[in-house]
Amino acid sequence: MSLMKVEDALSQLLENAAQIGTENIPLHDALGRVLAQDLTANRDQPPFDSSAMDGYAVKAANLANIPVRLQVVGEVPAGHRFPDRLSNREAVRIFTGAPVPEGADAILIQENTERDGAFLTALEGVTTGQYIRPAGLDFKKNDVLIVKGTLLEPAHLALAASMNHPEILVLRRPKVAILATGDELVLPGETPSDNQIIASNNFGVAALAKVVGADVLDLGIARDDKQAIASKIKQAQDAKVDILVSSGGVSVGEHDLVQDVLKEMGMDLAFWRIAMRPGKPLMAGKLGDCQVLGLPGNPVSAMVCAILFMQPLIRKMLGDSIPQRIERAILGDALAENDKRQSYLRATLSIDDSGKSVATPFAGQDSAMMAGLARASCLIIRPPHAKAANKGDSCDFIRL
Repeated sequence: MSLMKVEDALSQLLENAAQIGTENIPLHDALGRVLAQDLTANRDQPPFDSSAMDGYAVKAANLANIPVRLQVVGEVPAGHRFPDRLSNREAVRIFTGAPVPEGADAILIQENTERDGAFLTALEGVTTGQYIRPAGLDFKKNDVLIVKGTLLEPAHLALAASMNHPEILVLRRPKVAILATGDELVLPGETPSDNQIIASNNFGVAALAKVVGADVLDLGIARDDKQAIASKIKQAQDAKVDILVSSGGVSVGEHDLVQDVLKEMGMDLAFWRIAMRPGKPLMAGKLGDCQVLGLPGNPVSAMVCAILFMQPLIRKMLGDSIPQRIERAILGDALAENDKRQSYLRATLSIDDSGKSVATPFAGQDSAMMAGLARASCLIIRPPHAKAANKGDSCDFIRL
């Protein structure tokens, strides 16, 4: 199979993204979830004319000539209501949030009064409606206030609560199974032999899945053995995951077994071998209803491919209409001519004195150098056969 363009591979992958189901969850659990339907208000807010300040509910016409003396006939704190109708030259002590008594049409703030037992003297006049929040000022019953597809943030949850929604319908989180393969791997904390290394892909790829809204099942490490790999894949199938992501073993070498095992288990191979650096041996397919992504084993390659393919796939499943965002910057350093593969260069991102974004690539771009990726804030995109570029030239980048 010839090398596939990155854009074509991503387009094909996203085109086949499965629709995710929905679930009702308590409002307390909804932070960071995606709303599955428009949310309408179940009541007016406020539900009654309410006082915006501590003071006295009055008739504005009674304060036409200042100062004026009014009789205080009651008190109404928030959560209570004055039972009678206000008459001329009467006032009711009122507190913020309390319902405005019938017959009152303004609030005289307490700073503008002098109190003398059952009477007060108004020192300033008021206008009709002053310091009164009318019913429905914020929103009215049946208003659509949060639209389908919204990524729910703290303010949305507060709004949904005031709309009287104890639970809401959200998109189910895609379930992603992560599998590392290779005899050379041991988990952090274990003692590697002289020929082994510490596995890192499980942790980095899982985090990349979680940060865009997925639930993760870590399948651990499968040795370079067909039965061991098949057992792990069966575990993912039994868990009904939406995406199976493996790392390592997806090429066609003598010890690269993942692709063969998946085909034997019924995977429909979509593509593998992408014209990109890092990450040429990237595989995609479908096993039943499960999307399959086979990432390279090199840590940086695995992470970059997860950013470029897995994260957009998860975002698309969660209804994001722009699952991958490409931005523009200027180069902070010169770059040599590129070859036939599209390159993704680890780089820092800064702002120059004119307010422009500046992407500066690292000198070392080896696909096993994780320390550089941890310091990077973006990936500079270098198209195939891109000509040499000078410092200050424009470039595309993906923000990390």
